[in-house]
Amino acid sequence: QVRDCRVTGLLDLALEKDYVRSRIAEYLNQLIDIGVAGFRIDAAKHMWPGDIRAFLDKLKDLNTQWFPAGTKPFIYQEVIDLGGEPIKGSDYFGNGRVTEFKYSAKLGTVIRKWDGEKMAYLKNWGEGWGFMPSDKALVFVDNHDNQRGHGAGGASILTFWDARLYKMAVGFMLAHPYGFTRVMSSFRWPRYFQNGKDINDWVGPPSNSDGSIKSVTINEDTTCGNDWVCEHRWRQIRNMVIFRNVVNGEPFSNWWDNGSNQVAFGRGNKGFIIFNNDDWSLNVSLQTGLPAGTYCDIISGQKEGDFCTAVEVHVAADGIANFIIGNENEDPFIAIHVDAKL
Repeated sequence: QVRDCRVTGLLDLALEKDYVRSRIAEYLNQLIDIGVAGFRIDAAKHMWPGDIRAFLDKLKDLNTQWFPAGTKPFIYQEVIDLGGEPIKGSDYFGNGRVTEFKYSAKLGTVIRKWDGEKMAYLKNWGEGWGFMPSDKALVFVDNHDNQRGHGAGGASILTFWDARLYKMAVGFMLAHPYGFTRVMSSFRWPRYFQNGKDINDWVGPPSNSDGSIKSVTINEDTTCGNDWVCEHRWRQIRNMVIFRNVVNGEPFSNWWDNGSNQVAFGRGNKGFIIFNNDDWSLNVSLQTGLPAGTYCDIISGQKEGDFCTAVEVHVAADGIANFIIGNENEDPFIAIHVDAKL
């Protein structure tokens, strides 16, 4: 039923036929020729894993004009598996990464402090929470569906509408080693709730009166205008992407929590992040694992040349640093890494 019939009335391709598989591969290979690096397979749950494998096996390596020789396209598959269904995300591991929808639902619940959840419980985040293996998971705080209440996660999902909590959640995701991360980039729409449901959840991108889509204008601070949200350009998120690249391959280390919603952890000797999601201020000295020196917080600002536009963090010879984060701060978290050392 799930895999062989029409999904919401959409035509079902005869993926079991070699001709159909070849036509799909032909199209994807044309995209590879023009520089595409990979593919998201929508509604993979509604296709047989073997049928997907069959057309993926016909794909070329990426174009060597832009990518190293022998590079395979990056593949990830949209499979909503919240448990309790016969179709499992693990059915698709042989084809590439799989969306882990439990991630956004659970992280939203924790950051919102619903159901008695606390950030202290994130110490074993990842497989310890019943998620798929890290090397198979494609993770995200929200996506185009669940930010509108569609798909999986319901009201716990954090989005740009909840900017303060959202930046914390994305910061946590990008600092934590679990999974392959994806950052959302949205547009605003006129939400209108009736009986708890947004009746404008279908509205498309910002448009002119003639129906043409509005241009993405760039503000002086590099964020976007014209109702384009461009979360990927928010300083806190952009800088955390850099953090993730700097600490890539480093182990999860130096966890600390206060038993409530103040937590911190490092990534080997390359980076360290600390959150205060409690209703009181944080003042604590912690082992960061980082080399001694003065670091620039990449959340409240950033390093520009030899100058820091943000809070400065002093790491002593023994790796200890003192952190102070007020619960009223615009962004109640601090992140430092070796490339932000003054």
